[in-house]
Amino acid sequence: MSREFRIYNTLTRSVEPVRTQKKNHLSFYSCGPTVYSYAHIGNFRSFVTADLIFRTARALDWDVTYATNITDVGHLTEDDFTDPEGEDRMVKALKSKEGEQFANVWDLARYYSDTLIEDWHRLNLLEPTIRPRATEHMREQISAVEQLIEKGHAYETSQGVYFSVTSFPNYGKLSGNTLDNDLEQSVRDVVIDDEKKDPRDFALWKKDDKHLMQWYSPWGWGFPGWHIECSVMSMSYLGETLDLHAGGEDLIFPHHECEIAQSESLSGKPFATHWVHTRFLQVEGEKMSKSLGNFFTVRDLSAAEEDGGKNIDPLAVRMTLLSGHYRKPFNFTMKTLKGNVRHRERLEEVIQLSGHPDSGDCAYEGDFGVILKGMYERALDALTEDLNTPSALAALFGGTKMILSRSDVSDSDKSSIRAWLRDMNDILGVVYTSSETGSSDDAMDPLAAAVEPLLLERTKARAEGNWARADEIRDELTALKVEIMDTPEGPKWKRIGNL
Repeated sequence: MSREFRIYNTLTRSVEPVRTQKKNHLSFYSCGPTVYSYAHIGNFRSFVTADLIFRTARALDWDVTYATNITDVGHLTEDDFTDPEGEDRMVKALKSKEGEQFANVWDLARYYSDTLIEDWHRLNLLEPTIRPRATEHMREQISAVEQLIEKGHAYETSQGVYFSVTSFPNYGKLSGNTLDNDLEQSVRDVVIDDEKKDPRDFALWKKDDKHLMQWYSPWGWGFPGWHIECSVMSMSYLGETLDLHAGGEDLIFPHHECEIAQSESLSGKPFATHWVHTRFLQVEGEKMSKSLGNFFTVRDLSAAEEDGGKNIDPLAVRMTLLSGHYRKPFNFTMKTLKGNVRHRERLEEVIQLSGHPDSGDCAYEGDFGVILKGMYERALDALTEDLNTPSALAALFGGTKMILSRSDVSDSDKSSIRAWLRDMNDILGVVYTSSETGSSDDAMDPLAAAVEPLLLERTKARAEGNWARADEIRDELTALKVEIMDTPEGPKWKRIGNL
């Protein structure tokens, strides 16, 4: 019997099956970051949810067209109600202390786009089908604004072009912020402009011939509003109606509400059938804040000590982000991270016992294979029922414990274990780094690239009776925070974390 993929729909306020317009083909957009700084673990919690949707749909043998954007212009700080001046986040970042290292705002955008993708790969997120950038779709954005004006949904003032909220009666259907309850008018003045027809109207284009990133439009030099970018990029690649749209809960209003208004006013069709939102993340029970010392990026946790990091296995970080259900607020703690470092070490023991799934035959064989296959099915069932990651991880940990408790492992058992590791990694992405992330394992894990040659040299030195050199190499590996274990099958190693 084929499985349904059921997930909570913010639009209908219920858990319901994901319905695709084309049979077994999911068109799926997830809002990416504004690249004005390093993405933090709260951002990545939302990106990991999108990755799980991608992985789960593929496990059901669906084709998936998955787009996630990079916003590299146009995100006003006051879009989050924090800055009444409405300064572009990219420009503000260039003026900061960290921004002093960049010659211009374009270099800043390229640098933080590159580091986003590096961290994306560190956490073993699969590469999306398409990763569009706002600055590469300016013509389409200008055309969309022109069409909205022609259709009577937008108007021009001396400062910019605005979407007229009253022209779209369904505004508020996603968030519940309707025209009847004043729509938080006191904080919705997205751009201060006395010529606006309604304080709730939001910017589609901001006129500014002094802005550091600007394009020429029918309304003069300027740059687009944040909201129009995602509408244009998603519809350019996925069509006028998407099967599923995802993002963090902070995007429900105003960003996704504005996307719906713009997109449906342009096409006359529903913009997205299914909306999925990930709840906020706290660290040690508090909101992340640099002043509190609990603000973490992926590289803060995973980089080597000499580079200012904590030398933590990035797959343990990913596992920690998965340990709470996406639809519940999540408290990221060092205790949970420490526990997941241990889980990762045990998974490495399983890989060393059976061999890497890429190293030999992978097939469920015999009675033990049937048991492992059942544990994988249990994990997949959990993910297809509203992405129940705690239950899926429980199946992973249970299988790990069962494998390591076996006193004798046959060749057929090893084949079954490799198949199980492969399948569990395909849906959870925490067992080993996949080549599908866009980088090789060595590029993804520089520690492995340093350790493996030393292990080979140490084995050779021991075989030749050069014990002094073998001891020197062990000391070098210890300095790299690596523990060596000599076993009948050969030397094994594992990372020693800081937790």
